[in-house]
Amino acid sequence: MAETDDSPEHTDPERVRLSLRTADLDEARAAIGAMYYANHMDLLDPGQGLDVDFEMARLGPLTLGELRCGADIRMRFDDLGAYHVDLPLTGHLAWRQGTQDTALATPARAGVFQPEGKPTLERWDRHCRLLAVKIERRALLRHLEALTGDAVRPSLRLAPTMDVTTGPGRTWARLLRLVVDESVDERGLLRQPLLAARMRDSLLTGLLLATDHPYREVLDRPVPHGFARSVKRVVDAIQARPEHPYTTTELADLAGVSARWLQEVFRREVGTSPMTYLRDVRMDRVHAELAAADPDATTVSDVAYGWGFGHLGRFAEKYRARYGELPSQTLRPR
Repeated sequence: MAETDDSPEHTDPERVRLSLRTADLDEARAAIGAMYYANHMDLLDPGQGLDVDFEMARLGPLTLGELRCGADIRMRFDDLGAYHVDLPLTGHLAWRQGTQDTALATPARAGVFQPEGKPTLERWDRHCRLLAVKIERRALLRHLEALTGDAVRPSLRLAPTMDVTTGPGRTWARLLRLVVDESVDERGLLRQPLLAARMRDSLLTGLLLATDHPYREVLDRPVPHGFARSVKRVVDAIQARPEHPYTTTELADLAGVSARWLQEVFRREVGTSPMTYLRDVRMDRVHAELAAADPDATTVSDVAYGWGFGHLGRFAEKYRARYGELPSQTLRPR
């Protein structure tokens, strides 16, 4: 039975959640078609009983899910039109795309699909539970342009496999696990737009750093000097609207430089990262508001949420480290 998250208080065109538990092949096929791509799905052994367990969520330009079929499955697709990564948590997935040879995705090596080239999952092993992430082509290309400061060819191809046992690949796999878990949790922190935007950016950046592609070396080049004006534009924007759910990519667009350049130049000019500076400005605004507020008409949570803090426990820790007292102590009657 499928469940979608469409309660009035959570209606969000960028976030749709779908859960499915079924033994019906047509229901499974339709669910993947609704959240990912149109497909042809067949049981390799008709004697096996299907035991589908899908948890899927759409998060802006990303579609994320944890999927298990419980039977050996074969699937065929037309061109995806998007980048896609399948990372088995258990079992394995034999797949190919276009004219390439069959590859094996395992818990140690993810399969990476391109927008063009018809993919076939030759055998989705009945023991295979996997994380699946669809990335809209335009979103990944724009993100790469923001990181490099260069125009990116629309024909960008990522390496077809990614090692997730070490280095950036392992870090990205851990981050993906976290974001999938939070995405399918209807009460999770990704309900907060501020955190959701950061997580999306982190997944895109991490994928571009963890996979091989023609722009990989560009991401490692040192940043040139001379961007003080860009830093000032970002500082002015943050000071004017610190409650806005900025991401590093959005701030880089405001500055007119790449996200990577902004990070390094901001550290050189200001001594910290743009997002840490943003957090500190928000913290100062919270402190000022609490100090001036009526404790009978104001709560710490209302003020913190109003300035963009989504996790009250971590907020209180940072607040105490900065001001030497808890936010409730700032608010209490004097």
